[in-house]
Amino acid sequence: MAAISLVVAHQSRQLSGREIAALEKQIIDARKAELRNDVQLARKALVTIGGQAPPDDRAGRVRMTQILATMLSRRDGQFLVYDRDGTLLLGPGGPGPAAGNAAGQSAARDRTVADRLLALARAGGGYHGYLWQNPETGKTTRMIAYVTAMPDWRWVLASGVSIDDVLETVGTARAQIQARVTRTLMWIGGITLGLLMVVFLSGRLINIHERRRADAKLKALTQRIFDTQEEERGRVARELHDSISQILVGARYALELARRRLMSGDARAAESVGKAIEGLNGAIHEVRRISRDLRPAVLDDLGLGPAIQALCEEFERRTGIETDFRTVVFRNRLDQEAKIALYRIAQEALTNIERHSGATRVTLRARGDKQGVMLRIQDNGHGMPHGAAREDMAGGLGLRNMAERAARLDGKLRVLSTPDGTLVEARVPLTHMLHPESSRKTSA
Repeated sequence: MAAISLVVAHQSRQLSGREIAALEKQIIDARKAELRNDVQLARKALVTIGGQAPPDDRAGRVRMTQILATMLSRRDGQFLVYDRDGTLLLGPGGPGPAAGNAAGQSAARDRTVADRLLALARAGGGYHGYLWQNPETGKTTRMIAYVTAMPDWRWVLASGVSIDDVLETVGTARAQIQARVTRTLMWIGGITLGLLMVVFLSGRLINIHERRRADAKLKALTQRIFDTQEEERGRVARELHDSISQILVGARYALELARRRLMSGDARAAESVGKAIEGLNGAIHEVRRISRDLRPAVLDDLGLGPAIQALCEEFERRTGIETDFRTVVFRNRLDQEAKIALYRIAQEALTNIERHSGATRVTLRARGDKQGVMLRIQDNGHGMPHGAAREDMAGGLGLRNMAERAARLDGKLRVLSTPDGTLVEARVPLTHMLHPESSRKTSA
């Protein structure tokens, strides 16, 4: 807006300058035309009234100058008459005796009005601007005159007129245009200030609105975290109660039975002890399974590839769905946060496939490229209903959790679902790849 204001001001001043210059030239040209007409009329009148008076007829010349003084009706105009020697015969104050030779009164660098008018008359006539001090008011007035020669009379005849009114009109127009430019700049400044206030208030409102939305999302996310924690705790509690607790209770009963049989000398005491040992072995396997689901030790020891391989084998054994996993050797090149996130994404994806897809085959690919690490999971199930992926990512705990895990790593999660299956692709940037020296230290 400041640049626009400067351009508007500059263009307005240029335009006003051209218009004022054109106005001034137009008025001056009109004044010049009037002066030329006045001189031509005066010349014709002098010839008509005076006839061919001899040059030495001084009385007749004085009478002609008196007549000439009465011909000009403009108050700001004047006739000037010089003889060929530069003697002023008629001046602004009217006709009078020769006041002396007016020529030769100029300084070395400044020619007088009389010198200039005589020179123009000898050259055939023309226009001349000069300053004239009014003896009555003492003010200096800018004049413009048209001069011509009268060879028969041996006169130089000039008609002058003041152009102070022209300069005053031009100055008034210039001041008015400057005032308009100033008002325009003030309007632009006011509009700019108003727009800035609108933008500021709009930004504040949007900021407040976005902050409230962010707070609401944060509260919803916190609530989902709490719900997830409670769900995980409930799942662990159910598994402990449904599997380990029952196995341990069965082992306790078998041990108590073995003790009673041993005290009674029953030979079947060893059989009861064997059942109790089997139950304890089952409890140990269940504890390992639950521990692996919570945090697989192979992920820390061997890295992401073996951990997902073990997850796929367990998934295929439990569900009967054919699982094909291929990967490059990652070793421990990924940082801990990236390994956990990708493992949980694979775990969540396999859980969704088991529960909802109806698939018979699942392929998993994990590899690195110039952009980072990519984990790709695809099944041949019936896909998700139209819009289900978007609704799940907006408010559910399945794809939403996967997307948030990828987002926390500055990565991306892409989900494509068709009637022929579903594709889940997670990408992690190179910033989560460890330097080989750092990975060796981590492994050690």
